[in-house]
Amino acid sequence: MADPLANSYYAATAQPFAAQPGLAGGITADICVIGGGFTGLSAALAAAEAGHAVVLLEAERIGFGASGRNGGQLIPGLNRGAIELAERFGHDRAVALYKLALTARASVHGRIESHKIACDRKSGHIEAAHKPAHLDDLKREAEFRTKHLCAHGIELIEPGDMRAHVGTDDYAGGLLDKTGGHFHPLNYALGLARAALAAGVHIYEGTPAIRISDQGEVTVTTPSGSIQAKAAVIACDHWNGDIVPALGRFTVPVMNYNVATAPLGAHHAAQLIPGDAAISDTRFVLNYFRLSADKRMIFGGGEKYSQRPPSDIAEFVRPYMARLFPSLGDVRIDYGWGGAVSVSASRLPHFGRRGNCWFAQGFSGLGALLTTLAGELIAEAIDGKTDRFELFADIEHRRFPGGKLLQKPLATLGLMWFALKDRL
Repeated sequence: MADPLANSYYAATAQPFAAQPGLAGGITADICVIGGGFTGLSAALAAAEAGHAVVLLEAERIGFGASGRNGGQLIPGLNRGAIELAERFGHDRAVALYKLALTARASVHGRIESHKIACDRKSGHIEAAHKPAHLDDLKREAEFRTKHLCAHGIELIEPGDMRAHVGTDDYAGGLLDKTGGHFHPLNYALGLARAALAAGVHIYEGTPAIRISDQGEVTVTTPSGSIQAKAAVIACDHWNGDIVPALGRFTVPVMNYNVATAPLGAHHAAQLIPGDAAISDTRFVLNYFRLSADKRMIFGGGEKYSQRPPSDIAEFVRPYMARLFPSLGDVRIDYGWGGAVSVSASRLPHFGRRGNCWFAQGFSGLGALLTTLAGELIAEAIDGKTDRFELFADIEHRRFPGGKLLQKPLATLGLMWFALKDRL
């Protein structure tokens, strides 16, 4: 298939990482991790640090999926706000769940610092209000988080002050979270992989898992070999369903496309995002953007519900970027790439266990932080420390309707309806 990373800014600026061999023959391990993204790498690294013999399989190469081509936005929390969680789960459970989600920042920053991962980390994330009513919602959310979650670094931006943060008049204010930020996601993934190798993890690239048998001991079959292990971690996000079909009923893929402009220069870049924060807005079909280390605009936007990419990603995304920033209307776009984000029906991550197989999926656009935490929680749970894992695993998830044939078309109709409401 065509490589969706072929014209990626991240691939073009990736740190060196030696290709890992494919698996040939049969081997044994304590834990077999399937998936070389943030979740799988984090789980493998944490399990190896706990003394386990760990094998990690990646069907393509490290960071090939969403981990290596997302928008690079480090957004603390969950896709659903703390107030909404309190209404759904009750105050105490919502506070415990959200506080746990907020620890993902420490997980990611801890890995970056302890393993000296060069990934262009920057501080600051702004949720920009598409409408005045959205700013009212953000204000209530900020008050709840400050009072009940002891959240710090949160600052409401009034409409008249928004220009000091983003060079457009399109937004009715916003919420600055100084504990959020942005980074180079592929270099972070490669840094985790290097740390995992140093901890003794055996990584096999170009090695898809095609079947799992769990008969007290797990057997993972690949095209040219197999692994016998005490436990397996299924960490392929939406593609978990390719290995365990039942898991595929709980998520649908939503395609996202990003561009990176030519370097803009420090002056032009500072006019667009003066504080160098990452920004995403409150539209249902959101725009999200930030500056790269070399002062390019990295911009994601637009809606496309087919998994077939547009013929020209740059020209597909450009109108959304130019509407916010007219000065970028004719700027050269050097890179355009895309990929799928796994979305759950509740927009909350789906954790669970099936026999001796553990999984996490459905991060719904907020995976850049949460996936590292997910891997660590799975590693803890395999060792019997399940309390934190079960906070997420106890969330009841419903399947998308329609069965194998109609699930994606029905989900697409729902997404199109919400996108229409967004416009109206």
